[in-house]
Amino acid sequence: MITGAQVRAARALLNWSSADLADRAGTARQTIVRIEQIDGLPNSKIQTLVDIKRVIEFAGIEFIGTPENGAGVRFKPK
Repeated sequence: MITGAQVRAARALLNWSSADLADRAGTARQTIVRIEQIDGLPNSKIQTLVDIKRVIEFAGIEFIGTPENGAGVRFKPK
């Protein structure tokens, strides 16, 4: 699963606002803000996290590591 810190980092790499990500993921901006306040695993609906992860990956970001061991993000290798 993804962490709030990974969502923050991915959004920064994409130069998206929290509203941009919320619109693309079909959720509320406040949901994105709440998720990003957590460095670890967010206490959120699984489907919401799946939707956020899907749109970020579609935009070219890869989630790497695990929440317990070096979670991060990077642009997907071409």
